[in-house]
Amino acid sequence: MAVKKEEFVVWAGSAKDKVLHDGQALTPPAGWIFVESGDAGLTRRLKAAGDYWLMVHRRRNRIESIGLWASADVVKEVKARLEAERSDPAHLKKLETGKKYREAKQEKYEVEFRNAVLSFLAFAGKWSAFAEKFADAVTVHAVPVGSGTVARTQLIPLERRAEAAVIAWMRHQTTAYDNMSIARIKGERREVRRRLAERSRQLLSKYRSGEEVDTTLCPLAKVLK
Repeated sequence: MAVKKEEFVVWAGSAKDKVLHDGQALTPPAGWIFVESGDAGLTRRLKAAGDYWLMVHRRRNRIESIGLWASADVVKEVKARLEAERSDPAHLKKLETGKKYREAKQEKYEVEFRNAVLSFLAFAGKWSAFAEKFADAVTVHAVPVGSGTVARTQLIPLERRAEAAVIAWMRHQTTAYDNMSIARIKGERREVRRRLAERSRQLLSKYRSGEEVDTTLCPLAKVLK
């Protein structure tokens, strides 16, 4: 999370009514209350309404906002206005329209992504039904909103997203990657992934060439059975 320079940033203190700023314990101003993160609209309104303190914590390797300290009177007023707006029929209609648009957009992307996966797989005709099943499995895993997978990024072309999603799915489903003990050496995890990706590509090549595959031994066939 990128913290704005003008924001007064504090960290949770040991006591409920104490916060930390530059290592010093502070008590929020009299009449202020804490509002947890979770309602983006409310947070934006409170930030625009007046003074506030942004409270953060560290999660893994990044700093995240966990809420705001602000005047209780301001919070009450902003919440009342926001609730009135949200209960307005026009607002509800707008929300419903937006929801339908996002659902239609998601459905379209699912089809486009699945087709891109099939194109990358390029299995021989005798394995076409298997490719369809494979594409379904990768798509179900990769495309949901909020999944955090490579399929959700817009930074690379769709074709590369599909390829990366297939290789990632195979890494987790057809190899022992998730249970591997990988040395904490710079570049080691990347090298392990590279080797596993090469194995996955070799496996895919068998289905692309149309050769016979013993599905009772093939790790991919076992997962998709």
